[in-house]
Amino acid sequence: NGMKVNVCLNYGGRAEIIRAVQSIASDCASGKMNITEINEEVIDSRLYSKGIPAPDLLIRPGGETRISNFLLWQLAYSEMYFTDTLWPDLTDDKLEEIIVDFIGLCFCFCLFKRG
Repeated sequence: NGMKVNVCLNYGGRAEIIRAVQSIASDCASGKMNITEINEEVIDSRLYSKGIPAPDLLIRPGGETRISNFLLWQLAYSEMYFTDTLWPDLTDDKLEEIIVDFIGLCFCFCLFKRG
């Protein structure tokens, strides 16, 4: 069906979560929402990425092996691929290799899950 690429500029995952929690707390304080209604869907709906599915795959270029305050909530179940290659140097062949590896992981996981 295609691939979606999201680019986040001047973004911080902690700030995003704080803003979402403040919004929810405000609704609870004003009586618009009961604290017992807070769940993952409510939190998802207050994030900057509302309406966008969580990433299946995060590619972290440049030799870093941390997510650096990036999509902290959304990456909970994402696969992560770390490479020493810098982003501008990622070739089509390297990107294809990463995606093929990812598809292989998904296939193996599905087989394992089904037993």
